Amino acid sequence: MDFRIGFGYDVHQLAAGRKLILGGVEIPSEKGPVAHSDGDVLIHAICDALLGAAGLRDIGFHFPDNESEFKGISSMIILQKTLNLLKECQYKVGNIDTTICLQQPKIRDYVGIIKENLASAIKTGTDNISVKATTAEHLGFVGKGKGIAAYAVVLISRDG
Repeated sequence: MDFRIGFGYDVHQLAAGRKLILGGVEIPSEKGPVAHSDGDVLIHAICDALLGAAGLRDIGFHFPDNESEFKGISSMIILQKTLNLLKECQYKVGNIDTTICLQQPKIRDYVGIIKENLASAIKTGTDNISVKATTAEHLGFVGKGKGIAAYAVVLISRDG
């Protein structure tokens, strides 16, 4: 078996009046990310980790933010396209471990639905998906409510 580990990170500025979408789930919030797509930092970090593990560059290479076809696109579509790229290389997702860094709103009550949504999209069990949330203890751009960040680590494999 060929096992590979990938790491992903994404960050976006937050602004009033924008939707906050994490793992394809809309979270009630006064602020949301400023982004070319829907700004789902969690999925962006996961896609970067998956692409990196497979040696397929990064999300910006495959889905550039200066292309009109990706303007306002759902990150769930980006995730599906990323999974298709991995499938072409005969990779399977083993597990995904993520952390969302956000001061407000608290997302504890949404973690289960986010895990279920991601597991459904990836066609795996929720036991293969970890979604953790943390604040920044009021430090830095996340702690001051100016931004959101997400980290992801993935394990992929293929026979061979």
